[in-house]
Amino acid sequence: MISTVRKRLAVALGVAALLTACAEPADLSAEEQLRQDTEVIHALGVSGVQARMIDSDGRQAVASSGTADLNTGRAVAPDGYFRMASTSKTLVATVVLQLAAEATLSLDDTVDHWLPRVVQSNGNDGNRITIRHLLQHTSGIRDDLPGYTTPEEYYQQRYDVHSPERLVARAMAHAPGFPPGEGWEYSNTGYILLDMIIQQATGRPAHQEIEDRIVRPLGLDETLWMGTTPTLPAPHARAYEFFGPGSVVDVTDQIPVARNLSWVTTTLDENDFFRALLAGRLLPRQQLAEMKQTVPVSAEFQQMWPDGRYGLGLVQRPLSCGGTYWSHEGGYGGYITLNGVTDNGERSAVVSMSEARGDTLEHILDQENAASALIDHALCTGAR
Repeated sequence: MISTVRKRLAVALGVAALLTACAEPADLSAEEQLRQDTEVIHALGVSGVQARMIDSDGRQAVASSGTADLNTGRAVAPDGYFRMASTSKTLVATVVLQLAAEATLSLDDTVDHWLPRVVQSNGNDGNRITIRHLLQHTSGIRDDLPGYTTPEEYYQQRYDVHSPERLVARAMAHAPGFPPGEGWEYSNTGYILLDMIIQQATGRPAHQEIEDRIVRPLGLDETLWMGTTPTLPAPHARAYEFFGPGSVVDVTDQIPVARNLSWVTTTLDENDFFRALLAGRLLPRQQLAEMKQTVPVSAEFQQMWPDGRYGLGLVQRPLSCGGTYWSHEGGYGGYITLNGVTDNGERSAVVSMSEARGDTLEHILDQENAASALIDHALCTGAR
């Protein structure tokens, strides 16, 4: 989830950036390129950066830049925890597709089938919205999540706890953006509803299904659901929001606004998850193929994801060296993370930044462009 500071710029959870900086990199080794790209991000004013790439033969390159703590100058740990944010949407989507493969539910089931009368009013109709619509952001459901846009609002709201039902009710106060299936608009509320459907279908909270179906089988020991705990495990970089000149605020401690944003992870675990997913270790062939059935994103998002398309909890983006890659970035509470994995799951990269420069659209794009370039270079350098 992109920090709610960025909400006023109409940039939704998991927003990616322009690939203008993704030209073919200089003839550097993978390690040298990764180190150079983390320095470029830090030079923008981002306090801390850590990145990890894994090549097709399993070799890893790790780089970090900046500081994990502006007060102490502590170095960034290359294995530090960070908030997974909207990258957890891919976890949710994977569980839903597993349940579809088991015939526990169908992607064509309506929301009202599982959550009667939850999606109603102001033109919202759970009888017309399917699980597939929620997964692909084609439901038309609008977002109205609480969020802070100033340091004062952060201090006032950081420990607020919101129930999924209350968050959905806030969205129902707004008319849908379009009839189901007739447009594309990023909807965090849609994934809150998917969490609720998983619980209804299995009798267990979504985070427990994710733990039992993905985290434990893959041995992702550093991927943890923190619930309403406002802190992260050690080690981690402090997270900062840049609200403008002279206003950098430590926003590390806060309770995420939605339960599916309570996941924390590391660059190694996030790489391992995406590699396993695209290699077919989590989904049968049919469900993985459905996950990769994409639609164009909105015109607004085309500005951010040139030629990008959205599947079922996965984003498809072009590579400067040819072909495409899969990803789902996330940003919340000062942490912004981009990732990418090749179509066969053989090469992957993750970069986590512990400061969100969300005061202007220019700063947002600069940060996103530099991080997108790092992912592109890592995947293309590994291919050479």
